[in-house]
Amino acid sequence: MNELEQISERVKACKACRLCCLGAKQAVPGEGNPMAQILFIGEGPGRDEDEQGRPFVGAAGKFLTQMLGLAGLKREDVYITNVVKHRPPQNRDPLPDEIEACWAFLEAQIKVIKPKIIVTLGRHAMGRFLPGLRISEVHGQAKRSKGIWCERQVFFPVYHPASALYNPSLRDILIRDMKKLPILLKKINNDPQ
Repeated sequence: MNELEQISERVKACKACRLCCLGAKQAVPGEGNPMAQILFIGEGPGRDEDEQGRPFVGAAGKFLTQMLGLAGLKREDVYITNVVKHRPPQNRDPLPDEIEACWAFLEAQIKVIKPKIIVTLGRHAMGRFLPGLRISEVHGQAKRSKGIWCERQVFFPVYHPASALYNPSLRDILIRDMKKLPILLKKINNDPQ
């Protein structure tokens, strides 16, 4: 069993916060390429994700997959996970203590994958890594900040794909932001500093 599989097994057994007991059917540890250069981090699983045990498989996930394609990427190229690993009731925002309870899992995933870019999907994921910023002001902009596995990690905040389902004016913004990823990755690979 590899390290990511071991983390997934620990996530599935976790009872550290109330989310596992408030109606969630199963944990959603994350999935994708264990050597991905791009890691996507959402807020928390929704209903479809809770049913299937996989991240971003509902309507927001379909839109994420579409955007990846428009950026020349596939789900198999990246790793996708969430800040919290169990579905919050009624898809409410994850609470600070729930985020903290899952933090060790997310941190371990990042250390194993060692991504070049961490794409934060939505304000809750962004807030954990880039506190004090407003997503409306920084979406689609590469930000360097203290990293988990390296000195200065590249973060790329974008709106959560679900936001475009409720606010169609964000759809084009999200697509435009996602299309920047291959360019940013190429720049990082050519000049890692």
